[in-house]
Amino acid sequence: MLRAIYNALWWLIAPAAVLRLLIRSRKERGYRQHIGERFGYSRGRLPEDNAPLIWVHAVSVGETRAAQPLIEALMKARPDARILLTHMTPSGRATGEQIFGDRVLRSYLPYDMPHAVRRFLRAWRPSLGLVMETEVWPTLIDECRRADVPLILTNARMSARSYKRAAKFGGATKDVFGGFARVLAQSPSDAERLTALGARNVAVLGNLKFDMSTPPELAARGHAWRAAIGTRPVWVAASTREGEEELVLQAFAALGVEDALLILVPRHPQRFNEVAGLVEKAGLRLVRRSAWAPDAKVASAAASGGVPALSAEVNVLLGDSMGELGAYYAASDLSFIGGSLLPLGGQNLIEACAVGVPVLIGPHVFNFTQATADAVAAGAAVQVQDPADLARALRELFNDKARRLAMGGAASAFAARHRGATARTVDVLMAVLPE
Repeated sequence: MLRAIYNALWWLIAPAAVLRLLIRSRKERGYRQHIGERFGYSRGRLPEDNAPLIWVHAVSVGETRAAQPLIEALMKARPDARILLTHMTPSGRATGEQIFGDRVLRSYLPYDMPHAVRRFLRAWRPSLGLVMETEVWPTLIDECRRADVPLILTNARMSARSYKRAAKFGGATKDVFGGFARVLAQSPSDAERLTALGARNVAVLGNLKFDMSTPPELAARGHAWRAAIGTRPVWVAASTREGEEELVLQAFAALGVEDALLILVPRHPQRFNEVAGLVEKAGLRLVRRSAWAPDAKVASAAASGGVPALSAEVNVLLGDSMGELGAYYAASDLSFIGGSLLPLGGQNLIEACAVGVPVLIGPHVFNFTQATADAVAAGAAVQVQDPADLARALRELFNDKARRLAMGGAASAFAARHRGATARTVDVLMAVLPE
């Protein structure tokens, strides 16, 4: 009965979903493109193409970047196989294009409607499907099972909050989670919750995000930016979400550290102009990264240090670019990880740790509970409760260089200590992928 209701609801909301795409396309044009793919009308691959196809679903930017080491390792382990990368957002798709170019096939994942999913599976004929982290779509799971496509939940996580919600559906939940061929969990607590929800063949392999690394050219770009900024204190507020920038700006106003520069990097590119308006409304002088160091200058600047000096009168550098978060971290003394001052679940702190930047993060981290707790325990991160607490922690660390450097070293060591999930995951996948 629940499945019938679920499918009926999709038929009802599908027109509204398309309307939502068109509305969102006013700010991000990509939502208007490839709408047919969202109903399973993919170009697919040629009938004579019988190479094994590994399909990886990564919703948006964060999941796509987390999947990068895994996809590279899969290409190396099975050079005869094709890779299909699917997304739900234009920014995720653009990130995939930026990272992989034409080395992978790409499509949007269809809405979770039986006929749409069947068309998608017929067009692409995957040998193996991987969905990242929390992507649990009942119809997709069911149709993959019917089509004999092993579907594996990879880098899986299940927060206590999500577990309580899912457990309310009882046997229906067990039927859904039991449809995965395997579940590769990030931590023992994730594995325990997923098993309780009905998942089979659960293994704990660690977090793929620890295997992400900042490319040397990106780190060099950040160091060139820092040289152009000068010796003033610099902190980055990374992956901030709607409603959170005001809180970050409150913390900045209360900081009381002379000449401090805030690098503000909103998570969603369609909000760049909105956030610029918030900064200007706060009476702060803003410069956009795209205006200060345009792309045409960046390549040579990273090698020669030829980025134009940033005026000391600038208070906020707006990170209005994609794929450069590692460079922003490399240009900073301290980092704040967004999505955590409001109850949004937090964002990934591992990339900042890998660059060796001390981390500050808010109280709402239910999507990254284990990684946050481990980073705090390792001395790599400090958890703050509100804008005033964020300002206090920033001030203390800016005024205590020895502690700041010790946290940076602890962050690097923490990231290095937890690497290896990619290799373990590939070993499992190669055992499942047909020859």
